[in-house]
Amino acid sequence: MHRLLIPLVIASMALGGCVTGEPGGPLTDSEKGALIGAAGGAVIGAAAYSKNRTKGALIGAIGGGLAGSAVGAYMDNQRRDLEKNLAREISAGQARVERLANDVVRITMTNQTAFDTDSTEIKPGFHSTMDKLADVIVRYGKTTLTIAGHTDNVGATQYNQKLSERRALAVARYLESKHVNPLRLSTVGKGESVPIESNATESGRRANRRVEIYVQPVVDNS
Repeated sequence: MHRLLIPLVIASMALGGCVTGEPGGPLTDSEKGALIGAAGGAVIGAAAYSKNRTKGALIGAIGGGLAGSAVGAYMDNQRRDLEKNLAREISAGQARVERLANDVVRITMTNQTAFDTDSTEIKPGFHSTMDKLADVIVRYGKTTLTIAGHTDNVGATQYNQKLSERRALAVARYLESKHVNPLRLSTVGKGESVPIESNATESGRRANRRVEIYVQPVVDNS
C-alpha cells in the first residue's frame, strides 16, 4: 500500500484583485485530497481540477514518489531554485522565500497585481513571474499543487467566493499551459474568509487579494 506524505511547500502569490488562497495556514484534509486532473489533459471548467486523486494514480502520473529520506534535500533544492528564478522579485521586495518547519518552504509574492478589478484574466505583465514559477514546478515534478485563492471584503461575500475560485482556476490553467501535468493540480477558493491584514485600509485589502500555491512532495514508502 502506498503512503502519500505531504510536507508542504507554500507558494503564496499576491495576485491582486479579489483572489483565492490561505495565508500560510494549513489546508484541510479535504483540500489536501482535492487533487485534480482533466481527462486527456483538457481543462473543462472548475470540475477539471476537483477530482480526487488516488495514491496509485498520482504516483503513476509522476513516475514514482520520493523516498522519505530524500524529501529534505529535494525541497531544499527546490527552494534554492525558486530563490534563483525569483531573484529580481526578491531583491525588489516583491517576494519572500522562507524555510519553515517540517520541510515547508513559503514563497510570498507581494505588491503584485495579476488581475484587473473584477477580472479573472491574468494580466500579461505578470506572465514572466508565473513563467519563472512554472519552470521550477515542472522540473520538480514529484509534487502536487493546490492553488488557493483569497479576496478582500469589498463586494458580496458569495460573489468574492466565486471570484476567488475562478482566479485560482485561471492560475491552474496557466500552469497547465506551461506543461504542468494537470493530475498534479487542484484548486480551492477561500473568498474573503482568511485575511492576513485589516481590510480597513487599501494596503491591507491589497495584501488580502492573493493566490497561494501549496506544493506538496509525494513520498512513497512502499
